[in-house]
Amino acid sequence: MPKPHPEFFAVIVMGVSGCGKSTVGELLAKRLGVEFIEGDQYHPVENVAKMAAGEPLTDADRHGWLMTLAEKLAYARGTKKSVVLSCSALKESYRDILRQGASDVWFVYLSGSFEVLNARVIARNHQYMPPSLLHSQLATLEPPKAAARVLEYDITKSPAEIVDLVQVQLLSQA
Repeated sequence: MPKPHPEFFAVIVMGVSGCGKSTVGELLAKRLGVEFIEGDQYHPVENVAKMAAGEPLTDADRHGWLMTLAEKLAYARGTKKSVVLSCSALKESYRDILRQGASDVWFVYLSGSFEVLNARVIARNHQYMPPSLLHSQLATLEPPKAAARVLEYDITKSPAEIVDLVQVQLLSQA
């Protein structure tokens, strides 16, 4: 499958817990033949401990983590190694921090109803993200406005269907 841009592209798969960021992101990266970066792996131990205790993260807690991810994007851009990154990117200000690493990044926003998200979060076994934090993530979420470089998909579609749609959209914009 041809890549969406001949030299470099970055895609951030975003949304709240349980939306399928990692699954969709990993599949998209595999299909495009690029690196997948699991954003959760870069949370500092303090953030992981807070989340594991059921305590929502604050903007201050997230800032260093988001800067680290922006640095990963900047490195990828500098080396012209395209990437797909999974990151909740809940607020526009968080997305602005990420754009510091790659201003032309694409956001793939995975949206869904509370009922679907909650069922998914309850059914999975996550290392440190208890189901109780879904409410705080939804309260924090500022869905991206329909704009250039933002693609939104309903999570009732399968990950493969979403990836198919993302590929078509990205290729049509290349």
